[in-house]
Amino acid sequence: MNPLYIAASGMVAQQQRVDVIANNLANMNTTGYQRRRASFNDLVYEDNKRPNNTHSRANGVVPSGVKAGLGVRTASFYRVVEQGNLKQTGNPFDLAVQGSGYIPVTLASGDTGYTRAGAFQLNEQGQLVTHDGLTVGGGITIPQGAIEVTINTSGEVLASFEGQPQPQNVGQLTMARFPNEGGLKAIGDSLFQETTASGAPLIGIAGTGGFGTMLQGFLETSNVNPVEEISNMVKAMRAYELSSKVIQTADQMMSTKSS
Repeated sequence: MNPLYIAASGMVAQQQRVDVIANNLANMNTTGYQRRRASFNDLVYEDNKRPNNTHSRANGVVPSGVKAGLGVRTASFYRVVEQGNLKQTGNPFDLAVQGSGYIPVTLASGDTGYTRAGAFQLNEQGQLVTHDGLTVGGGITIPQGAIEVTINTSGEVLASFEGQPQPQNVGQLTMARFPNEGGLKAIGDSLFQETTASGAPLIGIAGTGGFGTMLQGFLETSNVNPVEEISNMVKAMRAYELSSKVIQTADQMMSTKSS
């Protein structure tokens, strides 16, 4: 029975939509998290009568045909890449990207990952690393004895030392942009990897050539709007309930027919 399969496909689709919304709400306090959205496509149609077919009346033509839909399927889960809010932390190693771009980090495998979650710190060697110990920017080391570290909007890392009037440049943080950043592969821990869909990264300096700027002492919050997510969840649950009603109605119709 087509109504059973059609309604069941709708229930599966709405369940997956609720899963995506639940994941968004779970990560609403995750630094640099970008919310996801579910996209759906209708399934192939069954042609009972094609356009321009004749019908029983003399010289009658069916202008648009008769097509029966067969349900819905999940097409994709895509990321909404709009900027999150910026929250001041006062931590000199926290870094937010204002505008377009990602900060490269070296993964444990040796490959390059990309992130907008700039909750950085120093390891025992004085290197700038993520909270999981991944090296940031190819390896930037803060010398011992530095009394202040400044990261300007273009990503220059400057260390001040006692008795020296001018700060010392100890490294340059670069940024990466992609032709299609929605095609990046999420690998967890707010990290992404390049894919064929994202295209090759364009590496540059913050504040130049379309790259965003860096803000020291700030973190980018997630771009999840909890009110919008709750509203979407209510819509998904109502659609799920309507699909279940279709199954109940189809079952009643078959019971009536068989009796």
